[in-house]
Amino acid sequence: MSFPPLPDDLVLPGEPVLAADFGSPEQWVAGRSWAYPGGGPINPRDNKLDHLVRDPAYSRSGVFRATRRRDGLWDTGLLTTEGSRQAFEVRSGDVLEARVRLPEETGAWPAIWTWRDGGQEIDVFEYHPDNPDLLELSNRVRGTHHYHRSPAVRPGGWVELRTRFGARSVVWWVDGAQVFADGRGVGRSWHAHLIVNLSVCAGRYHPAPDPETSEMSFEVSDLRVFRGG
Repeated sequence: MSFPPLPDDLVLPGEPVLAADFGSPEQWVAGRSWAYPGGGPINPRDNKLDHLVRDPAYSRSGVFRATRRRDGLWDTGLLTTEGSRQAFEVRSGDVLEARVRLPEETGAWPAIWTWRDGGQEIDVFEYHPDNPDLLELSNRVRGTHHYHRSPAVRPGGWVELRTRFGARSVVWWVDGAQVFADGRGVGRSWHAHLIVNLSVCAGRYHPAPDPETSEMSFEVSDLRVFRGG
């Protein structure tokens, strides 16, 4: 990835504490998350048409897919470190970096986010192609939210993401430029599992997929986490 050097006050070790291997069942669990009621497979209260599946073709390659079902739901790909043997958690001060290819289809709802014990959610990013140039960046632990617009953000385009989960401020970079520092942070004791998934909108807040759409996808590559100070 082409990120510029980090600020002088943020020194990271050379090796990541997590280099994502989405194909590894030791590192990632597919098709189940307690962020969904009962661990899934559906979450209609969150305006989602998701039906989580454990089929490795939906997530294990790093391409997260969704396909339309006959019952009106969508089979969707989700991976989480929660419940895996390694049980990796991001901690306060850590830095996550990832390269993401955004989806093109209306109704797609990709995200990289965190979750633990009913909360602790930080959204590294969320995206909806009906707002083609906009990324949503959120600290739901302490109630901050930011809309980042850029011509480089577009359906089918690649973006490079960096998030520092700071105790006093969560900071987001997009394509090498700092775009938001929330000044609230997560506190020193914060920790949470990672989730990467592709959801499908049900139409309440963002349009549902077009009737002729039967499949959608987005891709995540080079996801790494570094232990910060």
